[in-house]
Amino acid sequence: MKLLIALAMLLSHVAAALVFPAVSSSTGPSSSSLPKVGRVSAGPISISAMGVGTWSWGNRLLFDYNPSQDEEIYEAYRTVRDAGVTLFDTADSYGTLDLNGRAEILLGRFEKRYQEENTRDEWDRTKEQNWTDVFSMFGKSVTMETNPLPQQVATKLAPYPWRVTPQSLVNAVKGSLRRLEQDQLTLAQLHWSTANYQPLQEKALWEGLGDVYDAGLCEAVGVSNYGPMQLKKINQYLKEREVPLATVQIQYSLMTYQYSKDMNQVCQEENCRLISYSPLCLGLLTGKYTLDNLPRGLTNPRRQLFRELLPGAKNLLNTLEAIGKEINKSQTQVAINWALCKDTVPITGVRTLEQARENLGAYGWNLTPSMVEELDRAALSVGKPMIQNIFQTK
Repeated sequence: MKLLIALAMLLSHVAAALVFPAVSSSTGPSSSSLPKVGRVSAGPISISAMGVGTWSWGNRLLFDYNPSQDEEIYEAYRTVRDAGVTLFDTADSYGTLDLNGRAEILLGRFEKRYQEENTRDEWDRTKEQNWTDVFSMFGKSVTMETNPLPQQVATKLAPYPWRVTPQSLVNAVKGSLRRLEQDQLTLAQLHWSTANYQPLQEKALWEGLGDVYDAGLCEAVGVSNYGPMQLKKINQYLKEREVPLATVQIQYSLMTYQYSKDMNQVCQEENCRLISYSPLCLGLLTGKYTLDNLPRGLTNPRRQLFRELLPGAKNLLNTLEAIGKEINKSQTQVAINWALCKDTVPITGVRTLEQARENLGAYGWNLTPSMVEELDRAALSVGKPMIQNIFQTK
């Protein structure tokens, strides 16, 4: 009898279901071999345990960007979103010259397109439920796809010389939201501190960051390129205003470990999440570059930088390669996983499908403690560490 009922249902829906909905057996193989990225706390909010940095989106100088690459970038975007990545770090200054703001524009476009592609209308959902009923009658367990978590944009706001009032920062956030075509940021971040060269502007920026939060333009706030001392100062101010500081991001990789290793403890004390930007040191830690194979373009700043850094990083790169071979992982994946093992949220640049898949392969497993210690030692022995951001404070 069940068989007859099932066949009747099957025939009644065949005309409306010429395109079969996507179902997957709970006992069958996964539709993707890529790991699903989990969630971590960041002050009062939760974010994905890995993020994507968008510095290269619109950057002609360092990354040879041009708009013809947008479709390829979107394919990479869709891949990381499917894997559970929600955190996208950007800035209102990203994009060179006429492409200023390009990264935010692309993030808005990409998310809109991604959600449209993942939204089923009521008719599709009805058909899917009918097929679920059919399979269930045969004792077949099925798992239906669910809507992805929303994108979380963390925009960094540049302390330009003309941003000298709190309202100027509020206006900057509104400009970012217009480019994103969104109503609220997940994180509004100060891109850097002006304490070293314009301390009066710093106070106005802090006040403006609080005003952004009070106006409901962001869920929480963060800072970038703040060292331990300045981090404690701004967090004390924000606490007095009851504004939650969720994150602090610094240049954090095996090539910067010599001067960034103390930030983990400070972030724990201040109850904020440490985000590691440039965890691959602009690509140097991928193993793809040597003195005979430097970044393309004679005027590319990375070319001269790598020429200076590679000799002192030889032992570190050899260690990365050896560990990668031992556990069948790429140097890229080992370097990112090291940052994960340090309890940071690494944000990696992604512009191609290949990069997206390789970076995601750094998640879902852990280096052994002895491997982490070996990498720590190699990092501390680097002859010439990566230069600090010129705006990094103590």
